[in-house]
Amino acid sequence: MLKEKLKKYKIILASGSPRRQQFFKDLDLDFEIRLKDVEEIYPPELKAAEITDYLAELKAKAFEGELKENEILVTSDTIVWHQNKALGKPKNAEDAFDMIKSMSNATHEVITSVCFKTADSSTLLHDITKVTFNDLSDEAILYYIENYKPYDKAGAYGIQEWFGFMAVAKVEGSYTNVMGLPTAKVYDFLTTLV
Repeated sequence: MLKEKLKKYKIILASGSPRRQQFFKDLDLDFEIRLKDVEEIYPPELKAAEITDYLAELKAKAFEGELKENEILVTSDTIVWHQNKALGKPKNAEDAFDMIKSMSNATHEVITSVCFKTADSSTLLHDITKVTFNDLSDEAILYYIENYKPYDKAGAYGIQEWFGFMAVAKVEGSYTNVMGLPTAKVYDFLTTLV
């Protein structure tokens, strides 16, 4: 449906995330992957969605002056926001344990920003989902880290894995946003282009 309407455009997904790539396939969109190495450093005064907005735009700026007239570049960034700080990808098992333990029996926010860039414009959107964890035992957390190695995930967990099935008590908002892309918002935005 949307694929047909967007056929005069070329969608470029600038993400190495297998989950984001799968979402674009599942949305039935034709796209190509173009990656650039971008150092994901943001000003320390930024908070919550300001961080992901900044990083999604930073990733898009790396392609400045390279996009053709019919190309739409899509970049994005996801963080977990908890206790007034950003939880990115864990550095190691200890870091992953500390992150998950801090979210046990509490509610955190998962924030994803998406930047759509063309040769002459740039549009930014973000989505925020509240996720509440059950009270988690150290044993369950350690089992998850050891068996699932969640080092490529913001906040050190994947909601679509074993952990999400046993740890999550409640989700308020977009489920796919927690996995790294607010698919309904992305789809809606792309429909506005045609």
